Amino acid sequence: MSDARDRAELVREYFRKVDAGDPSLIDMYTDDVELYFPKFGLGRGKDDMVEFARRLTRDLGSLEHDIDGLDIMVAGDRIVVEGREWGTTADGRPWPDGEVSTGRFCNVFTFRGDLISAVHIYTDPDFTSSHEAKVRQLYRGRQRAGSGS
Repeated sequence: MSDARDRAELVREYFRKVDAGDPSLIDMYTDDVELYFPKFGLGRGKDDMVEFARRLTRDLGSLEHDIDGLDIMVAGDRIVVEGREWGTTADGRPWPDGEVSTGRFCNVFTFRGDLISAVHIYTDPDFTSSHEAKVRQLYRGRQRAGSGS
């Protein structure tokens, strides 16, 4: 598959499957797929993809991506996607908070034919901005209520 529009549509289908929790997502990957996600690290193979999904969905009640608003850039076998995501945690807290957490992400996909051979996901895994010490250290906006500063 060499048509950039076809690969962009595969990426949109990837996000639709992620949002739906569709187990057939695994069929979009090569057997030796590489995954990167902050705090998970580097994974290889479909077993690591399944483990990553298990760990992530344990903490998330829902996840949705703005598929129509994705900014998709194609460069040969690589596709870079910027977008927005939102949802709820398993205990019902909505995210992003719109102040520190804005739900922005960037994924870099590498394709081998029409299968994803690598996906590197760049997002803040602290979806609800509950890591107060790091927020206090880095947040440059006004002081957050209850931050103790």
